[in-house]
Amino acid sequence: MASAKEKGAGRLQGGAPADAARDLGARGNLDKQQRLKAAEKGAWVSIGVYLLLSVLKISVGYLANSKALFADGLNNSTDIVASVAVLIGLRIARKPPDEDHKYGHYRAETVATFVAAIIMSIVGFDVLWDAVRSFWAGERAVPSAISMWVALFAAGVMLGVYAYNSRLGKQLNSQALLAAAADNRSDAMVSLGAFAGILGAQFGLYWLDPAAALLVGVIILKTAYEIFREAAHALTDGYDEVHLKKMEGMILSVHDVRAIKDIKARSYGSNVFVDVVIGVDPQLTVGESHAITEEIEHLLYVREKVEYVHIHVEPVS
Repeated sequence: MASAKEKGAGRLQGGAPADAARDLGARGNLDKQQRLKAAEKGAWVSIGVYLLLSVLKISVGYLANSKALFADGLNNSTDIVASVAVLIGLRIARKPPDEDHKYGHYRAETVATFVAAIIMSIVGFDVLWDAVRSFWAGERAVPSAISMWVALFAAGVMLGVYAYNSRLGKQLNSQALLAAAADNRSDAMVSLGAFAGILGAQFGLYWLDPAAALLVGVIILKTAYEIFREAAHALTDGYDEVHLKKMEGMILSVHDVRAIKDIKARSYGSNVFVDVVIGVDPQLTVGESHAITEEIEHLLYVREKVEYVHIHVEPVS
């Protein structure tokens, strides 16, 4: 049976993991820039659709006297601001590291989702207040039927945008774009709720239109809270424990890794930074130990697309 030193020497002579890790790291940086640029397409699609739908809903909602459709239009108008924030975040995230940002600007993507959540929550509270005020005043207005069909049309459009952004976000592993897709989906549900409320009002159930507006506000706040929680978790260096355990198992599977003394991970936008302390045979040379770290980097990149790994090596008898 070969010794740990002989195995390490064989790993160094081949040089494949070390060379591959360096090549994959360089390629990964380029791919990341390309993915961020591609993710901007989804943000632009959202901005264009939200602009058209907000003008349509606010105009028709006002003229047709529909609280639900008008509230839905206000929701879409703030979605424009949120989508612009996401777009700006993606643009900033593409900037290379500089003197003040040695780790790059990737967290700008997470900050953008954080800002989007705050904007959504403000609108949600405004919509809720207006709906409650309508209930309190006992308004009995019947919206025009055209507002009902506009709401149904908008729901169909937003489901299409959600499908596009969700697919693109998963392909690119973009946190900001996936958050935008979640917002698109909630907007589609909001429009369906507005449709149901206006339809009920046509049959004398006057309370259904403001009730639909109330539901709109609740959905907006729920979506805002979910996006806010995820962004705050990432900004405070939180990380999924299950995924961390999975990476720990991968590292332990690397030959000559005897123990993992510590492992941490944090998110920088769509990137993951991993810090790990491994234990190896104290008889290994510095070069052999370094070869093990290169193999770990290669493994985490190939299986989990982790591009940034800091590994500290300690002797374990």
